[in-house]
Amino acid sequence: MNQFPYITDYVNEIFARERNRWDFNYIRPLIVFSYFFQRTISFPLKFIFHRFPFGCEAYLIDWWMTFGLKYVATQDAAELLMRHVQIEPLLYRHILGPYDEGYAQGDKRLNGIDGDFNLESIDVALRNQLTVGHDLLSYEVVDRFDRDQFLASLAKIRAARPADHQLLSKKVLEENKKHSFQLLGPTNIVLLIVTTITLFGDLRTTITALNSFGSDSLLLWCMKQLYANDRQAQIDLDFFMQEVSNRGHYNSSAFFSNPSQYLYYHIVFDEVCYDMLMNRPPAQDPVPVES
Repeated sequence: MNQFPYITDYVNEIFARERNRWDFNYIRPLIVFSYFFQRTISFPLKFIFHRFPFGCEAYLIDWWMTFGLKYVATQDAAELLMRHVQIEPLLYRHILGPYDEGYAQGDKRLNGIDGDFNLESIDVALRNQLTVGHDLLSYEVVDRFDRDQFLASLAKIRAARPADHQLLSKKVLEENKKHSFQLLGPTNIVLLIVTTITLFGDLRTTITALNSFGSDSLLLWCMKQLYANDRQAQIDLDFFMQEVSNRGHYNSSAFFSNPSQYLYYHIVFDEVCYDMLMNRPPAQDPVPVES
């Protein structure tokens, strides 16, 4: 079994199982190929006819996402996605933690970094606009992040740990186990989520979603700062260096965004960061020796 040394055992096992699935080998190329034409046709039409939301877009996107989660996704795909929904805000709380005191713990379901991310059922995800709310986390963490405050709090952040995602409810996965036909693995589910957003979203919502990955470069910078004294961690993190456009101050073109990379650069990257912070505590800066 091929093992990538810079990602977690959990993700390696999922990738190994997925590579042997029929949908990965036969359906995935068709989705990727068709998405190119869908994007080429839909964006000019959105620019003319659907630049602003009609009000139903978020519901349609979440309806199809939750339908796929309940009836189509494999257990691996459902678990990986629900873990991601909960792990990402926990990572952002961690890097904002010691100095970001202006935000209290929120009770808004599945929205906002400080929201409530318990996932008791499919209906909870559908009612609370999980997909669009999740995409907006990227913009929120960039707006709230303060470089100088982060560096000043580096020792405190290194000494802390992110909250445990296992304490958050994942009862939604029981619905997948009970009802799903186990047809599509993680890669195809991610591709279909991107396709659904592109198809049903208005121009603003779609561009917002496809450009919601600037936070990954911010998290990568934070991780390299936290693990500045750990050579092995630096090597592992280097494998998640992204394309230049995703680290720029301008929006990436929707025509050149690559949905195949979202699973790797975003979901897997968050898994790696979370596992590293929980199981490989960053070392503090060495204390200078007085002469």
